[in-house]
This record gives sequence, C-alpha cells and structure tokens, in this order.
Amino acid sequence: MSAPAPTTTTTAAPRIVIAGAGPAAQALVRQLDLARFAGTITVLSSRDDAPEDLLELALLPQVSVRFGQPASHIDAAHRTVTTADGMEFAYDHLVIATGSAPVAAPVEGAEQCLSYSTIDDAAPIAEAVGAVTRELGRRPLGILVGTGAAAGQAEAVLRARGVRPVRTTARPAAVVPGTSAFGLAASAVIFEDGSSMSGDLVVLAEDRVALDGLAAGAGLRTAASGGIVISQDFRTSVPGIWAIGDAAAFDGVRLGLLVAAASAAGACATQLLTAVADAAPAVAAPALQAAA
Repeated sequence: MSAPAPTTTTTAAPRIVIAGAGPAAQALVRQLDLARFAGTITVLSSRDDAPEDLLELALLPQVSVRFGQPASHIDAAHRTVTTADGMEFAYDHLVIATGSAPVAAPVEGAEQCLSYSTIDDAAPIAEAVGAVTRELGRRPLGILVGTGAAAGQAEAVLRARGVRPVRTTARPAAVVPGTSAFGLAASAVIFEDGSSMSGDLVVLAEDRVALDGLAAGAGLRTAASGGIVISQDFRTSVPGIWAIGDAAAFDGVRLGLLVAAASAAGACATQLLTAVADAAPAVAAPALQAAA
C-alpha cells in the first residue's frame, strides 16, 4: 500500500505591471521595493533610451524594465497587456501611469523657461527663483504664461517666493533668452504681433491633456476634461487596474495638480499591497510521492 502523497501550500507570486515610466511610475516602484513587495514588477517604458534613474530601478531583482515597449492594448477580461511590438504581459494588478502631454506645440525657446505642469514643479521653480534672486540682489519680475489651474498654482508659488508675477493669457510666439549667468532664466516673450513683455524670468504653465487613450480603449471610465477617473484609493472603474500620475483624474482634475508624485505613489503602493494580500489564496500543490 502506498502512503498518501503529501501536499505543500504555495502562493503564486503576484504580478504588477506598470504602463509608463515617468516620475509617478518610478516613485511607485521605489515604494513597492521599500515595502519588500515579494512579487514581480514589470515597467513598460515608451523611451528607447535608458536614463540613469530607470537603470537603477532595472537593477532591482524583482523589477523588469522594458525599454521602448510602451503598452498599446489592455485585455481587462484576461488581465493581459500587449506592447507596441506585440509582447504580451499577464498581470494581477495593472497601474497606468502614462502621464500627460502639452496641448500645443512647444513655444520657440521654451527650453530657456521654467515650466509648471504639476505640483512637483513647485520645488525646482522655488530653487531657480532663489538663484535668480541672489544673482539680481532684488525681487525678480516674472512673466507667467498660461491659463487654468496650473497657471494659478504657478502664480501662487512665484508670489510665495517673492517674485512679482505678470500674467499673460496670450500665447507667445517665442521666448527671448536672458543674459543671466543662471542659464535657465529667460528675459522676455514675443507675441505674434511683434509686441513683447520683459522680465527677469519666464514661467510657462500651459494647458496639458492626460494621456488616457490606452485606458479608454480598454473601457475604463475617463473624465469629460480628460484623465482616467480614479477613486480615493487610486482604483479605476475596472477591477485590477489602477492609475496614478498625470494620466489620472480625481473629481475632474488631473492628479498631478492635486498630489505630488511621491505622495501618490506611497498611498497607491499601500493600497496595492493590501489588495495583493487580500487576493493571495493558498494553492495546494502535490509534492513528490515516495513509495511505501
């Protein structure tokens, strides 16, 4: 007579796929790593190059960064993501972090400007303003270009740092580089009619649109003004799919204008880990059977 085969209990390693590799996605990977997430994390990046910050994440043992392989299709029913080159990745939880893009083409000379598109831009703008102020030895005059919530936030940041902001809703045709030793500062903007505005620095806070096409194609609910609709716990309208960063929208507002990327990533990581723990049933697996 043979003895009954012993069984061991195993748990399938949870799989998290992140569509996007920007600041929000990177912050989420770091948070999951700090929390000792025991599963696998696959990051699908649209970038063909390998920037240092992404390379650092790719060195983590549980992380696979797929450079130049952006997500192109989501099969929510079978929980798979297909990339632009046809690779398919299965997931237990999918996080969409595809970000946002400017509505209009860049203004000529925009690289000489400071820019404000999310709350995360407040810190570098404050640092730049401090450098310009020290160089000038006086309160700077700032030209602020833009409308909407981003421009309003940018104006508040500038005022808090002692800048005298002059705001224009007319889009300039070009930005004039400044002569400041602080290379990022621009001194003026020129409009289509030839008129201009001069200052000590220029801040662009133009409208952006959430890149939510991937989500919309999978049937996820999107906001009328753009962005993947999320709840307070970063869940979308489809089970197993989450969204963070500027691709997401809460109460009709781009998430990047509401929460810093690191804060959102930390909160989302907590929710993800809870969901993983709640959905980790033990699976009985037969062990090797020895003859009695």
